[in-house]
Amino acid sequence: MTRSTSIFSASLVVPAIGDAFRKLAPRDLVKNPVLFTTAVVALLLTVLLVAGGGTLSLGFQIQLIVWLWLTVLFGTFAEALAEGRGRAQAASLRATKSELTARLPDGKTVPASQLKRGDIVLVGTHDLIPADGEVIEGVASVNEAAITGESAPVIREAGGDRSAVTAGTRVISDQIKVRITQEPGQGFLDRMIALVEGAERQKTPNEIALTILLVGLTIIFLIAVATIPGFASYAGGEIPVAILAALLITLIPTTIAALLSAIGIAGMDRLVRFNVLAKSGRAVEAAGDVDVLLLDKTGTITIGDRQASEFRPVTGVPVAELAEAALLASLADETPEGRSIVALARAGFGVTQAALPDGAQVIPFTAQTRISGVQIAGSLIQKGAVDSVFKANPGAGSSPSAAELRRITDEIARAGMTPLAVVRDGRILGAVALKDVIKAGVRERFAELRRMGIRTVMITGDNPLTAAAIAAEAGVDDFLAEATPADKLALIRKEQQGGRLVAMCGDGTNDAPALAQADVGVAMNTGTQAAREAGNMVDLDSDPTKLIEIVGLGKQLLMTRGALTTFSVANDVAKYFAIIPAMFVVLYPGLGVLNVMGLASPTSAILSAIIFNALIIPLLVPLALRGVHYRPMGAGPLLARNLAVYGLGGLVAPFIGIKLIDLAVAGLGLA
Repeated sequence: MTRSTSIFSASLVVPAIGDAFRKLAPRDLVKNPVLFTTAVVALLLTVLLVAGGGTLSLGFQIQLIVWLWLTVLFGTFAEALAEGRGRAQAASLRATKSELTARLPDGKTVPASQLKRGDIVLVGTHDLIPADGEVIEGVASVNEAAITGESAPVIREAGGDRSAVTAGTRVISDQIKVRITQEPGQGFLDRMIALVEGAERQKTPNEIALTILLVGLTIIFLIAVATIPGFASYAGGEIPVAILAALLITLIPTTIAALLSAIGIAGMDRLVRFNVLAKSGRAVEAAGDVDVLLLDKTGTITIGDRQASEFRPVTGVPVAELAEAALLASLADETPEGRSIVALARAGFGVTQAALPDGAQVIPFTAQTRISGVQIAGSLIQKGAVDSVFKANPGAGSSPSAAELRRITDEIARAGMTPLAVVRDGRILGAVALKDVIKAGVRERFAELRRMGIRTVMITGDNPLTAAAIAAEAGVDDFLAEATPADKLALIRKEQQGGRLVAMCGDGTNDAPALAQADVGVAMNTGTQAAREAGNMVDLDSDPTKLIEIVGLGKQLLMTRGALTTFSVANDVAKYFAIIPAMFVVLYPGLGVLNVMGLASPTSAILSAIIFNALIIPLLVPLALRGVHYRPMGAGPLLARNLAVYGLGGLVAPFIGIKLIDLAVAGLGLA
């Protein structure tokens, strides 16, 4: 995926300046009540200045009005800059989309925009895949760099969990037949364009709650300021409207209000840069509070291409007979496992059967039965999980060979492989060992999740022995073996009923219900279309350990918002020390003792506070866009660290900043 340039590059800043002025339109500005209030106050003072009212000097009033308008502009600029960072990515993706055409089975070529769900297209070497779909025939090597940024090609093939293809990716070898699964304008590429442009970003519940809090504070301070003229009149004096306006703007939380939207947009943008597509900001926030992570084993923790490595017959059964039966049960199996069984039988044992005979009835695999096979001329051959095979053949479970089969399959499972039992007409023949490989670096990444306080649970359809071996090798905290889609769903609901937020990683169609139920459902991009639609995030790199980055980014988003809110509230304290004494020192000379910063004059103090209030916004924009650095640690130390850095920093920085501005204002004779 295209990477954006520096935050303050000309290509971003210049358009953002224009957008900042356009966002001054009332229909846009009213979405941010605090900035809208600031704009109303600036407009009121502008009108009063034009009308010629006020006892303050003309120069002071003009400066005050200019800095109030700049406060509003800096806020709209922060949001515009955050939105602008996605435009280069969107332009690149849109250029890719405009090139797409489709070749139909009859040889005709049509624009990709004319394709509908269910249409069949042919995609050959060097062709771009025209729309989201699933491979229904063939196998091909696909370059997905336009979407993921990863140059290494991936294999896409019919059957299994690697059949989904994405619009804009390019076939670099062979040919595949693809069934379109999306209507025009609703594909993966379209959603990415909308996301990086910010067109679909909605405020999250936390963001809405904070906005309501900011509005409440603004109303409270507005009422408080409105009562001041009465107190001043009672004391025999008068406070100019401009001074009251300055007090109000320094009291209300303009800093966090100006940066709040930019923080949310930047959080989504950072996720996109990690090659993760989030369908909502709510999912990103939920990732920051995840307690439990459930991971599908095959294709998530392991590489996913289980290969037949050995035939293990029971006593009295020739290995060639087992190999032949396993091959017949697998000839119609288009999964990588099924094809590997056929290949092993042919290469190792000389089984030459090329196709099923006429009249053969294929028994497809289902997640409920966990058995597949074939019926040929009245003979039934089955392969599948041991318990499932025994359940379907009660007589086999009580036969003398049953104990030997269990011993064989236990040995296979303890070695971390998956055993498949093979029976013919209820007679046990033996087992096939399927070997899978743990993905590199998984154990270390799960240890990091543990340090974050996140419990990892591996979910697999394997038997408990195999599951235990792989769980120990991968370093997960717990596992659920022989899991059906209903079992996965029940486990997630149980964790959620215990008050925990659950994240689920998966790639298969059978993972779709669990992905939809989880608070954070991360589907692998290599997975099926059903899985990608069910999850609220899609990992374009198909790396299950990416959830560490997703959790970190979620925590970073929450921390950034909290840190800048803390800073915003804390720095108001210094502004009170600047403005309150300046407002009342004429009426109550004793308040001069509160001028702890030694500011030059009342007007200089007020102007310096307003200038600082405006300038702090652009100074904090880089932090809002990059985010607060997150390090795995407990909630207590994390809170203490943030209060020390941003709470104390929010108190100290304004005292220094306002004093320096006051020296400049007084030295230049501006007040």
